[in-house]
Amino acid sequence: MRKTNRISNGVKLSIVVPAYNEEKRLPKTLEEISKYLSRQSYDYEILVVNDGSTDETAQITENSKSKIKNLRLINNKKNNGKGFVVRQGMLSAKGEYRLFTDADNSTSIGQIEKMWPEFEKGVGVVIGSRDIKGAILDPPQPWLRQIILGEGFKLFRKLVIGLWKVEDTQCGFKCFTKKAAEDIFPKCRIDRFAFDPEILIIAKKLGCQIKEIPVYWKNDPESKVKFKSILKIALDLFRIRWNLITGKYVR
Repeated sequence: MRKTNRISNGVKLSIVVPAYNEEKRLPKTLEEISKYLSRQSYDYEILVVNDGSTDETAQITENSKSKIKNLRLINNKKNNGKGFVVRQGMLSAKGEYRLFTDADNSTSIGQIEKMWPEFEKGVGVVIGSRDIKGAILDPPQPWLRQIILGEGFKLFRKLVIGLWKVEDTQCGFKCFTKKAAEDIFPKCRIDRFAFDPEILIIAKKLGCQIKEIPVYWKNDPESKVKFKSILKIALDLFRIRWNLITGKYVR
């Protein structure tokens, strides 16, 4: 038995799923997560945080409680942004380990098996990566998208806020120890586009060890990143830089 299974206070793993207008994709994702977790020997919870959806995301989650064990819903009536609801979910979670993952199930829950050995070594934050050796994108991203939105964004992000040793800040599959989550997330200020880099920059500021692990990523070729979103991410990165300069992330 892994030492990460020996949790004295109940819940070992919390899965946080931020959701905005995910009535079509969320049910299958919840079923896949539940199927995997039901085979494990530890206690767990699944927490969906609805970000003011205008579709049936909240109702579908409520209806799923009858067939999915340990499913909880935080239902925000107003749209606040992915960063806001991830933070809300991570601080409402009860687990000794807290993973947030996207509602589209691009990275399957089984990939968490790669994370346990890192936590056993004392790492506080383990993040999925599409940009390091061993990662698989299925199908691969188009070349132009990879260069402009992948490598271009990465270089820009490193120049503005650092994190030179982290290759992929944007993969929506990140896990934290309880202590790391409760130290990091109360300090977060970015509610929307660049919340991922902010989480990691705060972790680094607090001296928390970050480990990147390669994941299998089911890439959606129809996924579109709007130019307006890229501009907003850039603005958020400058806000993070300003927060660093003005000491807003100091313990």
